[in-house]
Amino acid sequence: MTSNAASLRAPYACDPSQSRGRFHPEAASRSRSPFRRDCDRIIHSTAFRRLKHKTQVFVFDEGDHYRTRLTHTLEVAQIARALARALGLDEDLAEALALAHDLGHPPFGHAGERALDACLAAFGGFDHNAQTLRVVTALERRYPTFDGLNLCWETLEGLVKHNGPLTDRAGNPCGRYRVHGVPETIRDYCRLQDLQLWSFPSVEAQVAAFADDIAYSAHDIDDGLRAELFSLDDLAAVPLPGAIVSRIRASFPGLEAARLVHEFIRRLIGLLIEDLVAETARRLAAQAPRSADDVRQAAAPVAAFSPAIAEVERAIKAFLERRMYRHERVMRVMDEAAGVVRDLFGRYDAHAADLPPEWRDGLAGLDPPARARRIADFIAGMTDRYALAEHARLFDSTPELR
Repeated sequence: MTSNAASLRAPYACDPSQSRGRFHPEAASRSRSPFRRDCDRIIHSTAFRRLKHKTQVFVFDEGDHYRTRLTHTLEVAQIARALARALGLDEDLAEALALAHDLGHPPFGHAGERALDACLAAFGGFDHNAQTLRVVTALERRYPTFDGLNLCWETLEGLVKHNGPLTDRAGNPCGRYRVHGVPETIRDYCRLQDLQLWSFPSVEAQVAAFADDIAYSAHDIDDGLRAELFSLDDLAAVPLPGAIVSRIRASFPGLEAARLVHEFIRRLIGLLIEDLVAETARRLAAQAPRSADDVRQAAAPVAAFSPAIAEVERAIKAFLERRMYRHERVMRVMDEAAGVVRDLFGRYDAHAADLPPEWRDGLAGLDPPARARRIADFIAGMTDRYALAEHARLFDSTPELR
């Protein structure tokens, strides 16, 4: 059973009945497709619940209405389903990829990731996409016969290739991995189950990645406005947002600020979705793939914004980088948060007895890279508030992060 009737599924969509399966064989469900089961396993995982108290941009005690990793993930899932439905894709696979895409993020958002990357600099660094794979294949320990969630090949492929191929056909790292290489976690797993790092992922995975971009571009504007880091008038310099605000003000003179912002975010998301669907449909028509494997082996991705909207989206990201992510207030809190992560890593590395028993057991017998990776696994799984509580337990002074 699937959420998309088979007759409505496009030929280039992933067909759950033709899934390449799970690493650990399991009997099929009589009521749920393989991809629907993946969604359900992700939702019921410990890592998913922890997203509730992990930073998106603002830490948890800065206010109750800012996005967290969990609310961001739910918004991405909604957009991914809408895109999949419009393009005749498998909605369950797109949703599974959206639900799991941030499971590997440590506490305190990208500040925590940068801190862990520095702590692991001598051992391959830290990459949240690789950590997501580690979570769903090893760190979740719920089932009696295997570690991880035992997700379908198509789900694992889409998570690993969230940003596109990791290597060329010869196995040489490409894109963001060209300088430092493909993370060891991903390379090690691919020796067990080949995820074809050289190919593009499914269309479902490609649109899920764009759903992520659409969600955070829109909701980071919303959160930045709420935090008064900038105003709607400041957005006037960005072509599409400025035009949307002008049209709303012309249609609803004197509209109260909260309703104006909501209407702006609603229209922005709608326009980005409509453009992505139109451009992706145009590319699919031009390439005419007859299967999901045709999409994987194509010379270019099929999901994309039109050139004009791609330029607008870059302008929105540049505005947010300048006015929000690099804002003095945000940078101060994130610098302090990064210090918390570095302190914890150093403490656990020097005093393993401070780790919980299940993380401490066997640590002494590991070589330095494996020891560092286990400590990083523990820290990466923390919520913001647990990290702060641990820091307060182990150190005399802990920042308030506000």
